[in-house]
Amino acid sequence: MDKAAIDSIIEKYESKHENIIAILQDVQTLENYLPEETLRYIARKMELCLTRIFDITTFYKAFSLVPRGRHVIKVCCGTACHLGGSVSNIDQIKRTLRIKEGEPTEDRMFSFETVNCLGACALAPVVAVDDEYHEAVDAGKIEKILSTYEQEEDK
Repeated sequence: MDKAAIDSIIEKYESKHENIIAILQDVQTLENYLPEETLRYIARKMELCLTRIFDITTFYKAFSLVPRGRHVIKVCCGTACHLGGSVSNIDQIKRTLRIKEGEPTEDRMFSFETVNCLGACALAPVVAVDDEYHEAVDAGKIEKILSTYEQEEDK
C-alpha cells in the first residue's frame, strides 16, 4: 500500500466525505482492486466508519475487493447480448483463460466478470476489455481479441 499516493488522492478531494466514491475509484487504479488494508487506512484517514466504506465497495460493481487482472474483460449479459450468444462467450473465456468469473489469470494479465448491461445493445453481443468495446462477438472471436492484448504486453 502506497500511503503517500493514497494521501495525495484524499487531499485532491479535500477529504470530503461526499467524494468517497471518486476517492475509492482513484485509489483502485493504484492496484486494480481495493485491499482491506487500504480500505481500513482510508476509513481512519477520513474518519469514516469502515462499514460505510464496505457498503459502498460491495454495492457498486465497479469496485473490486479481490485482485483483478491488468485487463478486465466484461461480458454483457443484457437481453440483446444474451440472445446473441453471451453465454457461449462466457464459456469460451473460461476455457481459454482457465479461470472462473471474478478470478485473475495466474499471471494477472486478465480477469473477467459479467455485467447486466454495457449500454451497447445495437452492438450485441458485446465484450469489453478495459474501456474498449468489441461488437458482434462470438466464441470464435474470443481468442483473437485476447491475443491482441497479449501482443501489446509483449511489446
